[in-house]
Amino acid sequence: SLRDYWSTDPMFATPFFATLFSQDRFLILLRCLHFVNNATAILSDPLYKIRIVLISLTSAFGRVFVPYKDLCIDESLMLWKGRLAFRQYIPSKRHRFGVKFFVMCDVKTGYVLDIIVYTGSTTDIKHYEGLGVSGSVVMTMLAPHLGKGHTLYVDNWYSSPTLFQHLLFNCTGACGTVRSNRKGMPAFGCRKMQRGEVEFQENGQQLAVKWHDKRDVHVLSTVHTATMSATGKVDHLTGERKIKPDCVLDYNLKMGAVDKADMINSFVECTRKTTKWYKKIFFQLIDTAVLNGSIVHRQLTGKVITYQKYRENLMRELLEEHHTPRRPSTGGRPALDNPLRLTARHFPCKVPQTAAQGSRTRRHCKVCLSGARRSKQRKMTKYMCLACDTPLCISPCFEEYHMLKHY
Repeated sequence: SLRDYWSTDPMFATPFFATLFSQDRFLILLRCLHFVNNATAILSDPLYKIRIVLISLTSAFGRVFVPYKDLCIDESLMLWKGRLAFRQYIPSKRHRFGVKFFVMCDVKTGYVLDIIVYTGSTTDIKHYEGLGVSGSVVMTMLAPHLGKGHTLYVDNWYSSPTLFQHLLFNCTGACGTVRSNRKGMPAFGCRKMQRGEVEFQENGQQLAVKWHDKRDVHVLSTVHTATMSATGKVDHLTGERKIKPDCVLDYNLKMGAVDKADMINSFVECTRKTTKWYKKIFFQLIDTAVLNGSIVHRQLTGKVITYQKYRENLMRELLEEHHTPRRPSTGGRPALDNPLRLTARHFPCKVPQTAAQGSRTRRHCKVCLSGARRSKQRKMTKYMCLACDTPLCISPCFEEYHMLKHY
């Protein structure tokens, strides 16, 4: 619970957070977190609540990092089970329900280059004739990187001979699994293949592969040749070395960058349960920005530190630059129980005499008057604890008051 960060319970107490700001201030800032003026917002845009932040961060992602040769595009799903017009159901994903993102990553480093939030027919993509929605997503995200010799890796939802030919025309290679019934795919033999068998077809520009592993796998590539390579593993039944097509080996090696970014963020994410979908997307974007920052830091400095340690160092530097010490609280009621009564050293002494009563000066014993272990009574005593400034019977009240939390 967020309130546990300010808890005074010894089991949860973390004094550091209370030195930054109060619990009430943090919760009201979180409650009032908002990114757009509703009076001037374009209400027809389904992402108007978060559009400014999304554009600002994604443009920065592409501006501060030049990717290496290999890129990949894949889907990512942010958990969201509330009511939302563009919520998706993807049974193959861990969360199944949520907001779908199209994410483009640099394969070598895992850096997230661009993010598009899927909102159905209003998704922020440029539509290309003949490429469909999936091809248009690829072309929109790759637009700043076309003609530079990159190689793209995608799964079978995006792959098609038409798209790969369009990319090849723009000096961009591509490789990915493909559906066998895609328009333009060549026809392979109908016979049932045995495990490890492969069939190649090419037209001089594109290579189509049908390879049987546990099931038939179809791969399309414009950057590979019809060759097989050893995987480094041995078949435990036959004792022979396992071999696979080069395009399959490269696809398996370079296609997991988006899933890896999701996995790394899942360990230390700052996202919390909320009733506002745009707040959850905001924190998801913040996590992505911090992950990108750690990758850039590693590339510039050459220092290899854990992602968790990078986040800790980042927070320290942000606090050093922007934090102003919080003024101690002056209001509120005093605590009912002073912890010192249970921890410090205490000795009995006589109640100081008053001019009116002289040697007969007495005060009401606090334990007898307010204790919960026996019936209350108004009992006078001439002894007290000087450190606590509390009148107490010498026995057993003095011992109970200083030894029991609930006397």
